[in-house]
Amino acid sequence: RALGLNGAEIVFNPSATVAGLSEYLWRLEQPAHAVANGYFVGAVNRVGRERPWDIGEFYGNSYFCDPRGQIIAQGPRDEDQVVVADLDLDMIREVRHTWQFFRDRRPDTYQGLVTP
Repeated sequence: RALGLNGAEIVFNPSATVAGLSEYLWRLEQPAHAVANGYFVGAVNRVGRERPWDIGEFYGNSYFCDPRGQIIAQGPRDEDQVVVADLDLDMIREVRHTWQFFRDRRPDTYQGLVTP
């Protein structure tokens, strides 16, 4: 939230996560952050296995999603690839103006969570 409030237009989330529950969440969490904060997200995950630990297979699927939560470009599950996308930065202003998540937030209701 702080990144969006401070004007971030794109946030990259690098990850090294293996298949399992997190693979399902990978498709939900990043688009949800993009929508809630009105920015693009570059969700980056590695592919393959890492020796000697061999904790599982990294599932790749790196992607970009827009401030509406739509995946606009995606890499493969099983091979390295540079994912490239054209980002319409005007969409950020449009989404933030239309959905007004920042305007409607109520920091007074969670003051106890953010005060040391």
